[in-house]
Amino acid sequence: MTHIVVVTSGKGGVGKTTTSASFATGLALSGYKTAVIDFDIGLRNLDLVMGCERRVVYDMINVIQGDANLNQALIRDKHCDNLHVLAASQTKDKSALTDEGVASLINNMREMGFDYVVCDSPAGIERGALVAMHHADSALIVTNPEVSSVRDSDIIVGMLGKTSKRAIEGREPVKEHLLITRYNASRVAEGGMLSIDDIKSVLPLNVIGVVPESNDVLSASNQGTPAIHFKGSDVSIAYSDLVGRFLGVHIPVQTLCEPKKGYFGRFLGRL
Repeated sequence: MTHIVVVTSGKGGVGKTTTSASFATGLALSGYKTAVIDFDIGLRNLDLVMGCERRVVYDMINVIQGDANLNQALIRDKHCDNLHVLAASQTKDKSALTDEGVASLINNMREMGFDYVVCDSPAGIERGALVAMHHADSALIVTNPEVSSVRDSDIIVGMLGKTSKRAIEGREPVKEHLLITRYNASRVAEGGMLSIDDIKSVLPLNVIGVVPESNDVLSASNQGTPAIHFKGSDVSIAYSDLVGRFLGVHIPVQTLCEPKKGYFGRFLGRL
């Protein structure tokens, strides 16, 4: 049975596309037939991160509008035969992203036997984000350790509980996982960044992973290579562990030198 995973956040620039690329790659490297779809109509960055931008002939909207079939639009990853990429359109607007078209696309992927479909959502609660989360079975809610990012992610949790197909049909809710990215333990200790406990006090979700702040993320993006391929780096290890936890492997989440007193604790102490 095909499992749909949406990678989402309330705030832009938190690392959703980086996460979508590495998470989908990790699933494929684990032996699962996986597709990753870019829902950010008009911008289209996933193909750059995956290093397949020159191979895009047809995109997601071409498939929805019947200009191409799914087989023509899917791009096989250059590193892993189990992984396919479906690019977003740069020339269409978000009105082309119809509910019926996306539902048909997802059904076609089920028929093609994909084990996992990873939906790289745009930020916020605009059209592309709502459509991306509608069919989700699981969600990776990506947040940075800063107040605005955490607050906006809390809004996304509320949207998942109202607008997902599972919520509308009264079925078991979308399984939500919290992924903390760009985490810097030194800055946390200095009080310049929220701690994991600070974040969990606002977002009481299962923390499935903590990705450290690292120049390797930018290097991977510029090279068109998912960061999980940077073997031995902290970022690669973090994403590999994330995939393992998602698949049910018991891998403890590193606490990474938590400070004695978190941001909210210091703030409240001044009142």
